[in-house]
Amino acid sequence: MSPVVTIRLVLTVLLGAAVAGQAPPGHPELGAKSVSSQTSPSGNGRKTGGPGGYVGDDKCRSCHSDMFETFHQTAHYLTSRLPSADSIHGKFTPGENLLQTSNPVIFFRMDANDKGFFQTAVIGKAPHTTLHTERFDLVIGSGRKGQTYLFWKGDQLFELPVSYWAFAGHWTDSPGYRDGFINFNRLVLPRCLGCHATYFESLSPPGNRYNHSNYVLGISCETCHGGGREHITRRSAKSEPESGQAIVNPARLSRDRQMDLCALCHAGAGVQLNRAFIYTPGEPLDKYLELPSADPDPQIDVHGNQVELLKKSRCFQSSAMTCLTCHDVHLPQRDLAAFSQRCIACHKVESCGLYPKAGRQIAGNCIDCHMPNDESRLVVVSGSDGGQAKLRVRNHWIKVYPILPAR
Repeated sequence: MSPVVTIRLVLTVLLGAAVAGQAPPGHPELGAKSVSSQTSPSGNGRKTGGPGGYVGDDKCRSCHSDMFETFHQTAHYLTSRLPSADSIHGKFTPGENLLQTSNPVIFFRMDANDKGFFQTAVIGKAPHTTLHTERFDLVIGSGRKGQTYLFWKGDQLFELPVSYWAFAGHWTDSPGYRDGFINFNRLVLPRCLGCHATYFESLSPPGNRYNHSNYVLGISCETCHGGGREHITRRSAKSEPESGQAIVNPARLSRDRQMDLCALCHAGAGVQLNRAFIYTPGEPLDKYLELPSADPDPQIDVHGNQVELLKKSRCFQSSAMTCLTCHDVHLPQRDLAAFSQRCIACHKVESCGLYPKAGRQIAGNCIDCHMPNDESRLVVVSGSDGGQAKLRVRNHWIKVYPILPAR
């Protein structure tokens, strides 16, 4: 089989020994030797669990239907889902469903059939192969940049070894897995789920045990607004006062508390100081999470500290701006010209150094110049031809950058 481009993640890796399992139902490997392993059933759908007072997004729809519809198209809401042909962005068609590794006797195959979606590690050469198969049980990531997949083993959650990165268009090694090894043992800890789901009821120890029947996938309305039960009760009774409302409106929080709410997931992994999923919007984050100290040379990464980068910006330091100044999280915002209008609200086009040559057309894209899509130092694409490419991530340090030659 011909080599394909794969992504090598320069992250802390877990070394794994080769292990074996069984082939997916309906896809037996001719002459394969199989060693049985437990394949857990997939999740039971979007639950209405969560901390006390959580009622689920559907309760918001009747009063906020427009926001409900647009928010459910955002990357936040779609950051975790159950597996389906729509939610999994990687391809299962023959020839496109394989991940070759640097080990000539190990590859991975992705299969879809009427019983679900599966990843199979294949060791050896046909007809003498050994297989290990696990089911796609949860999809993590909206798919804009990529996706990682999880599987249940009893009440424990593990990361599948093969992920999908959209910018390369291929299956690839999952974060933390070493190329050329077979390992299905990477634990999924609460801090990871805390930024990709609204709630999981933890049954720890160990750290990756959760209640199958009590979780809420995606980032829901109540992640940022807090539990809605009392709010709905008051509104139903038409008794909610102008002040002291039972629901949190992040736009009314102080600047520090607004930034804390975003920093919960956009300021790096940090160190968990309390149980996951109990942070309430409007509270100081430092009671729950110890964030990395300021870095003079912060890393650009999908899990990097974008809040710290924004705080380094002169725009932030000389104004009262917050993340909400530019971002409306209820909308799937992708239009750079629309973002640029937020810049023009404070800055004159004529003050830009490019204005004498380019004129007013520069007002259509302040973002690519002053918040460039920088190369990640942690996610690298390498191919069999020796070439490399890197994932690009929007830099939130707003400033004047050197003008690079056009590519």
